[in-house]
Order: sequence, then structure tokens, then C-alpha cells
Amino acid sequence: MALGEMKMFQFKSREQLKEEEEEYALWAFPHGEKQRENLCALIKELAPRKNAQSSLISFLTCKELYEKALKKPDSKHDIANHMLNVIKGYQQLVKPTEMPMYLALVMADAEVDESCEYPPADEMSARIQEFEKLRIDTSIRLFKRKKK
Repeated sequence: MALGEMKMFQFKSREQLKEEEEEYALWAFPHGEKQRENLCALIKELAPRKNAQSSLISFLTCKELYEKALKKPDSKHDIANHMLNVIKGYQQLVKPTEMPMYLALVMADAEVDESCEYPPADEMSARIQEFEKLRIDTSIRLFKRKKK
């Protein structure tokens, strides 16, 4: 189920539900369980106090937002800054202070091949520090004020 998609009454067969779960699993971890395990291990190294399940939810939320952002032609030049600003609307799932870590993980995940090898934790920490240097643009407003 995609972000923001909530269906009160679902009339789907078990086969349809199973097919949707398999499709989502393939999207989330196209290289299978080994990819998921390696990602969880890396998250545990980067944030040892974080719960693995909540970390995966935050990661998948960021992954979906990242893929949506890539479809926008204006955000490709500065995807990291765009993501840091978009995440403000998802603070229940991802804390803004954790966004640099999840953004680095999502970008590393996009580069993973069938070997399922992620960059080492020290390299990921350096990437995270680069994203932490970016500032959230507070001038972006959903509703613009009319000038008098």
C-alpha cells in the first residue's frame, strides 16, 4: 500500500492480497531477503538504538518519496535538498533529524546490485554528514500570501 493510500473497505481475494504483498516486497527489496538483511545490519550499525521494524518503515517511506521526487524534472538537480523539505510532511514516520541517514541509505540502496553489498558504515557516516550540512528551506510554503 502506497503512502497516503488507505482503503476502508477492501474486497480482495486472498490471492489478490498475496499478489500485492509479493509485488510490494519485490519493489522494496528487488534482490530478495539478503538485501533486506544487509540493509538492516547497516542500519543497526549506523543507529544501534533504533528499532529494526520502525527503521524499515522509515526507510521505505523515504524510498517511496525519493522515487516520486525523481519523477519531477525540477528536483533532479537537488534531490537531497528536495527530500529534506518534503519529509516535513511525514514527521510521524521519519524525524527530520533522521532524514539525512535515511536519505543516504535510500541513495545507497538505489546503487545496490545483486551482490547486495552496501557501502561500509564509515563511508555511510560520511555521506550522512554531507546531507546534514544541507539546510531545510523554510521559505517553501504550501499557500502563498497574496500581496496587497
